[in-house]
Amino acid sequence: MDKLRFCAPCILGVEGICANDLKFNGFEDVSAENGRVYFSGDFSSLVRANLMSRYCERIQIVMGEFEALTFDDLFEGVKAIEWERFIGRFDAFPVKGSCLDSKLRSVTDCQKIIKKAVCDRLSLKYSVEHFEESGSLYQIQFLIRKDKESILIDTSGEGLHKRGYRALSNDAPIKETLAAVMVDLMRVRGSHFVVDPMCGSGTILIEAAMKAMRIAPGLNRSFISESWKQIPDSLWKEERERLKSQIYYDCTFKAIGYDIDENALDLAAMNAEKAGVGDRIVFIKRDIKDFEFDNEYQTTIVNPPYGERLLDIDAAEKIYKIMGEKFIPQQGKSYGVITADDDFEKVFGRKADKRRKLYNGTLRCQLYMYFKKS
Repeated sequence: MDKLRFCAPCILGVEGICANDLKFNGFEDVSAENGRVYFSGDFSSLVRANLMSRYCERIQIVMGEFEALTFDDLFEGVKAIEWERFIGRFDAFPVKGSCLDSKLRSVTDCQKIIKKAVCDRLSLKYSVEHFEESGSLYQIQFLIRKDKESILIDTSGEGLHKRGYRALSNDAPIKETLAAVMVDLMRVRGSHFVVDPMCGSGTILIEAAMKAMRIAPGLNRSFISESWKQIPDSLWKEERERLKSQIYYDCTFKAIGYDIDENALDLAAMNAEKAGVGDRIVFIKRDIKDFEFDNEYQTTIVNPPYGERLLDIDAAEKIYKIMGEKFIPQQGKSYGVITADDDFEKVFGRKADKRRKLYNGTLRCQLYMYFKKS
């Protein structure tokens, strides 16, 4: 098969991190745009990207990109795509997507037109009028931005933030991909000691441990494209074995998670075991007001409640003030705090050494990073 072009949607603001990760892992023609990263490859690349992408939200095949100002343009553009390369006579091909700043504004109408165009194309190829859609699932997705249509097939199924270790979570959990980005920005490595003083279900520490140990995030889950006839089972098996062989068991990474909720701590411990990092993280009941340093060299990363997420803003800012008193600038100590509160630095008591705009869902946040001794 000819080289495929892939699109990897990502959290706004982390396109560069996603692109660098893909380049580092050997993917070709990597380029970043607003909210997504493109790259090229074959079915081996599809398999590898799904299994090892730590920051991307999903992996999609780009079937076509074109301008459409009318529904006729959309229909003809979609019908011209060689859908038979992927979708078989009995396969399912539902359609979903979004429209923004375009003349074609109705998502429902676009869904119907794209579905009809694909059906018309496949009807001619397979000489049938009705499709049972009882076979493998090929989820067609469309993204219409400023009259440019991107027509894609999803290869992941559930979003790539679903690692397989967090079946349950506490209130307002942080997304796994966002936690991984925070870990990357805080420069966590295999020799680090990491602390989360308000760990909840443990996501930040688990992502830190997986990165330190080089555990591919998709090893313990399945993907929609595993049922596709175009991809041999052997590709999935070989890539999983290759990634397992790269796990860095000899790293010295350790972590501690604190929280006042015993149920959350029990859940965090279960999640860590599922992720294969249970022996690297200790979970202990402790209030943030009792925070103290556990190690000479320590990276502290925390996702505290911030008004819109949990508690009211006054209660959240009391926590920030406590953190400012406890997170003392010292040699070998670094801190990362994510919040949507624009007054965080004022309440915390110090300007961050570095800030990074991130999105927790649709909520615009900042990761405030402290690295310097004073």
